[in-house]
Amino acid sequence: MSSPLLPNSPPDFPSDFPPNPLPDAEAQCRQLAELLRPQLCRQPVLVGIYSGGAWIAGRLRQLLGLEEEIGLIDVSFYRDDFSEKGLHPQVKPTVIPFDVEGRHIILVDDVLYTGRTTRAAINELFDYGRPASVELAVLADRGGRELPVAATCCVWNVALAAGQNLVLAKDEKERLTWRLEHD
Repeated sequence: MSSPLLPNSPPDFPSDFPPNPLPDAEAQCRQLAELLRPQLCRQPVLVGIYSGGAWIAGRLRQLLGLEEEIGLIDVSFYRDDFSEKGLHPQVKPTVIPFDVEGRHIILVDDVLYTGRTTRAAINELFDYGRPASVELAVLADRGGRELPVAATCCVWNVALAAGQNLVLAKDEKERLTWRLEHD
């Protein structure tokens, strides 16, 4: 597991970072599953944030052998910049197929950046009840926090240049892959 990146700390990375090629996202899912395995004694439920986090939560459910369905959250209506950005054209329904009250929830996302998506997801979760705990599991942490949010489990701390975005996608065989986009 990578060492945690301090919020808003300047990244310490070589000039050829991020690595080319980008890491294997499927292998990272397996690493994340192993980091979460010790928590299974708490009987957690997984809640994925659309879309990358939802895909990862589905993979984690398989890898960890969890029987309970995963929850899915679209934070579009809960974002603090909703009035500025408006409604995303591909809003998905939030589906929480279990009682949130008193449960140990592992919130799953692909990339942790400012912390605003995580905050929005937690706000929405609390509309469904009061969980016993909420932990955050992500494949990539790119630093740059604007809110005091940190992942409990993360497999990749990555520094990106201004204007770069890390995007999780599915290939033609439904395998998770990373790609780097530029603004």
